Amino acid sequence: MRFVVVTGMSGGGKSTALRMLEDVGFYCVDNLPVPLIEKFVELIAMPGSEVNKVALGLDVRADQPFEDARRVLEKLREAGYSFEILFMEAGDQTLLKRYKETRRLHPLSLDGRVEDGILKERKILESTRGKADYVIDTTNLLTRELKEEIDRIFVQNEEYNSLMVTILSFGFKHGIPADADLVFDVRFLPNPFYIDELKYKTGNDREVQDYVMSFTEAHIFIEKLSDMLEFLIPNYVNEGKYQLVIGIGCTGGKHRSVTLANRLYDRMKNRGNYGLKIAHRDVGQGI
Repeated sequence: MRFVVVTGMSGGGKSTALRMLEDVGFYCVDNLPVPLIEKFVELIAMPGSEVNKVALGLDVRADQPFEDARRVLEKLREAGYSFEILFMEAGDQTLLKRYKETRRLHPLSLDGRVEDGILKERKILESTRGKADYVIDTTNLLTRELKEEIDRIFVQNEEYNSLMVTILSFGFKHGIPADADLVFDVRFLPNPFYIDELKYKTGNDREVQDYVMSFTEAHIFIEKLSDMLEFLIPNYVNEGKYQLVIGIGCTGGKHRSVTLANRLYDRMKNRGNYGLKIAHRDVGQGI
């Protein structure tokens, strides 16, 4: 039997992850009272049980200490029950924004500010996050991309680490992305903006791609950047980093950066056991 405990920050996507696990054949139970967890696991693990994939949702609640749930899980593990922990995560500002949009109260801030509840919950869950088998940060994930991650882990059973790599094109005139970990300036290449037939196209168009990649320097840049990332990413994984944003910028974020971000994405996909996504921040900006 495959037994997955789904927990994490309130607003981090736990309920969505449970629904996705249910869609791929898991028997899902959420918010089970702590005193019933042990008996529930004993029942589903009985010989002859038809349930072979189970996901149990656990979260921080005001009416029962999370430490009680943690002790029950430790007791189950000592009794020989095997389970995996999926921890759903998101940045503080993203969580705050989600709470404001839904107008929900944080379970630990019923009489105070949502920010205080988020801080308190993060401290409570710190040790559980450190023991998690999988950590998925949904700060910049689309629902479709989260589904791909769930499928990769629990359907395709691929070797997994918690690093999500985002390749992000942008324009310097619109500002450097605040969440970028690595920033690369590709303004050393000729700008298609000054060619009339390319000015209103983007790096997603074949004509612009052909122009940008007609320069030897563009190919050398991709080769050297790919080599560096091939070295860096395993070391980031070893250090427990779970999100890496690679910014590639040109003047307006429409031509050179988009072309090279797309080319880097094509080089990196299917080459590692990390999550990979691409985004073009400024491709829709006006000229």
